[in-house]
Amino acid sequence: MKIRLIAAAVLLSLAAFAPDARAQSGARSYAVQGDCDGRPATQVRMAPGYCLGLVWQGGGQDGPRMPRGLMPLENGDWLVTDLGAWEAGKGAVWRLSFAADGAARWRRLAGGLSMPHTVKRGPDGRIYVSEMNRILTLDPDAVDAQASVRTVIGDLPDNRLHDNRHPLSSFVFDGNGDLLVNVGAPSDRCLDAAGKPKVDARGACVEDAATAQVRRHAYRGNGRWAEDSTVFASGLRNSIALVRHPSGTVLQAENSVDLETPDHPYDEINVLTQGRQYGWPYCVDLVTPLPGWPARQARCNEREKPIALLPPHAAPLDLIYYEGAMFPELQGRLLMTWHGFRRTAGRIVAVETDEAGRPLTDIGGRYAIYPRGALPYPAGAPSVNGKVLTPGWDRIAGRHPRGSPVTMATAPDGSIWVTDDRSRAILRIARPR
Repeated sequence: MKIRLIAAAVLLSLAAFAPDARAQSGARSYAVQGDCDGRPATQVRMAPGYCLGLVWQGGGQDGPRMPRGLMPLENGDWLVTDLGAWEAGKGAVWRLSFAADGAARWRRLAGGLSMPHTVKRGPDGRIYVSEMNRILTLDPDAVDAQASVRTVIGDLPDNRLHDNRHPLSSFVFDGNGDLLVNVGAPSDRCLDAAGKPKVDARGACVEDAATAQVRRHAYRGNGRWAEDSTVFASGLRNSIALVRHPSGTVLQAENSVDLETPDHPYDEINVLTQGRQYGWPYCVDLVTPLPGWPARQARCNEREKPIALLPPHAAPLDLIYYEGAMFPELQGRLLMTWHGFRRTAGRIVAVETDEAGRPLTDIGGRYAIYPRGALPYPAGAPSVNGKVLTPGWDRIAGRHPRGSPVTMATAPDGSIWVTDDRSRAILRIARPR
């Protein structure tokens, strides 16, 4: 409470001298004014009963360059993964703590990493982080955290850095401790320079045998997993967003291919089942062959269909089930971030679910676009039944940028913390006072 009172006093003082104070100069900065449950309030228009506070926004050398994953620690500190740049060796893992006045304090735990993204606590209580081509563990409390870094699973496919890459790894722990690891597709839709399918002797994409899949690595106990893996699910272009419900349901949010049309193709929510193929690079939406793939090769009726469609180019990057105390109305809902740069993105959405954690769907639904308006989903197609928590996160000059939410985490108090990598910011959804 003392920290919150000090923070509130600082805000009142700030407001007296600069009622529209800027958090950071530049086009990607968040202006702050007033209070959001003890944090400076951004001016992003939120759903009634919610506010978006600014925890931190970088402008100097200290702190992450591209914050992605985040995880709370027991003492009020946070772990934050830093992509650094879209090149190998620039990433890091940081520890975020706070001074008595609420100011952020950063300590780099490990550097020289290759595009780290996910950070989670494992079944053994240790901390695990995904890099582009490996899963590692480290001890955030070690005197020399860098020296504590150890490879858990190495030699994941290295998609390198090229156009249409999906180099990032992500993972989720299954109920028995197995690691389910994302391996993204190395291209947009498996076509050659002439726009023809790159196929093997069977007429299948040459890239989908070892990529565009979620792999299962068996848990061996005591922080060890099998280096060898089996394919859990395939035909998945980009499975950065993975979540497991306590019932055992595993959901994946698919970033579909990058066609130039703003209203097609649709992104997806898939329920992953052992051994199923989910369409990439042959099909999109429900049963639509992708341009370049003839229907006889695509065989869309034989692929697993998504449980629901998402807006085109929303680019979902994270899924979590909310179980905090601050928002009872969100209990059990599936929260997702829409990170893309087109008109459907810049949103955090809360979706109702059934008892198995599967999203409830609508037929004949619509999705919102910026700057205003809504468009229909395809006739007869299931779509998410979601509440947009951030309906006004479009770019407004002098107030805030278009949101680029990456990952979320529920804090012990039930607030929802979010990283914004394009704006180099960490934000917090809370109740307005």
